[in-house]
Amino acid sequence: MTPTVSPKSRLNIRQLVLDVDKAMARPSLLEIAAAVSKCAGVEAANITVEEIDLETVGMGLTIEGTGMEYEEIVKAIEATGAVVHSLDQIVFGERIIPRIPRAR
Repeated sequence: MTPTVSPKSRLNIRQLVLDVDKAMARPSLLEIAAAVSKCAGVEAANITVEEIDLETVGMGLTIEGTGMEYEEIVKAIEATGAVVHSLDQIVFGERIIPRIPRAR
């Protein structure tokens, strides 16, 4: 069975974990959620506030779906006024493999 993949993508992106910052006042988490939910292939997302200081809110954003386009998602987030600092994890292929922390 061939995975569903956007014509531009070589990967069937199934999960992205992003580090995102926004100004304290705007955009709201709901605005960011609405923008991400409109992107092709997005099936579910989780936005977790991880840091708050006087002017900014730092968030972890986990997105799951099938055939998602990283560039489209970044553009949607940045169109709200938030900023993507880094791509912390990408899961691709036929299924999602859970991350197992390495014991040291």
